[in-house]
Amino acid sequence: MRIKYNAPTTLTFTFISAMVLILSLTLFQGLTGTWFAAPGRGSFNAGDIRCWITLFTHVLGHANLDHFLANFSFILLLGPILEANYGSRALFLMILITALVTGVLNVLFFPTGLLGASGVVFMMILLASFTNFSKGEIPLTFILILALYLGREIIDSFSSDDISQFAHIAGGFCGSLFGFFRPGKRVKLIE
Repeated sequence: MRIKYNAPTTLTFTFISAMVLILSLTLFQGLTGTWFAAPGRGSFNAGDIRCWITLFTHVLGHANLDHFLANFSFILLLGPILEANYGSRALFLMILITALVTGVLNVLFFPTGLLGASGVVFMMILLASFTNFSKGEIPLTFILILALYLGREIIDSFSSDDISQFAHIAGGFCGSLFGFFRPGKRVKLIE
């Protein structure tokens, strides 16, 4: 038996994020805040290339090991399934688009920085509910996931914490759009 690099986009995303976390906790303690956190409203400088880069790279940075594990336990669970269904390149593009959307929305509406891959997690959760989608159908799993996950995020958005529920909601919205407009390979689960 041999170990297979079965989901290149998911695994590479995980390993790069882990490396960023390790480096930021050991050798380069300002790394995450400098290169892997999107700025908030009023902090974005259009003339600073770093601000533009962090609109994408904020999904690679995490505050600590618990933050990393909370995100990547879902990503490692859902990512390979989505890669098999949509393809590695398509999933990579979906991650990039979700990062950009959550980063730009954070710059436009929130005064605090944005850090972590939770928007990507919610994109994957909603996208996974579309894995056996057909034209003209709305999967009941999608409706239930939408109500459970995003409903909870909307309720939690009224609490005061350090979690960006808005990034979760925006990521879920991206996953919903990706699933609805770009159906993957049709997989028959039950006849």
